[in-house]
Amino acid sequence: MFDGTCPWGARVRAYRSRDVFTTVCSEPWQVAGYWQLRTSIFVDEQRLFSRSDRDANDARSLPIVSLSMQGGMLDQVIGIVRVYPGEDAVWYGGRLGVCQEYRRHGVVGERLIKVAVGTARALGCQRFLATVQAPNVRYFERHRFAVQRPIEVCGRPHALMEARLADFEPVSLPAAFNSSGVAA
Repeated sequence: MFDGTCPWGARVRAYRSRDVFTTVCSEPWQVAGYWQLRTSIFVDEQRLFSRSDRDANDARSLPIVSLSMQGGMLDQVIGIVRVYPGEDAVWYGGRLGVCQEYRRHGVVGERLIKVAVGTARALGCQRFLATVQAPNVRYFERHRFAVQRPIEVCGRPHALMEARLADFEPVSLPAAFNSSGVAA
């Protein structure tokens, strides 16, 4: 049986698709993968939450996923983020995460950010705020976000950051959604 090493002893790197598709969840398998990856990252890996990272904002959130593609077919959920409306056309983003195999892939996080902010813009967002873990602040700054103020979430340092909306194009919702972002 193949154990992941080649004959001369070097590890063989697992295959990662270069094709990634990012969208608002529109199918049950995407939603299931979204919740599974969120739990894997924020509960199991980072231990930010003890049993579940679900909160009151999930009821009004749009779950967004990045999906790998194999042979031209959507394959698995490899990245997640949620967006939800607040008051006065302010939208929020959070719970952005990428599965371990696709971190440093160079495209998944960037696409999640573009689709999250772009989806909110398409739904009338006039201001987009995100809670970002302190180690990821520089990444978001490179992707057109600015720190508003430091905050603490679950006892860990975060930053409240704001997207420069003019740098993000609105993104169309899948046909399964109406203009308010609700599944039809």
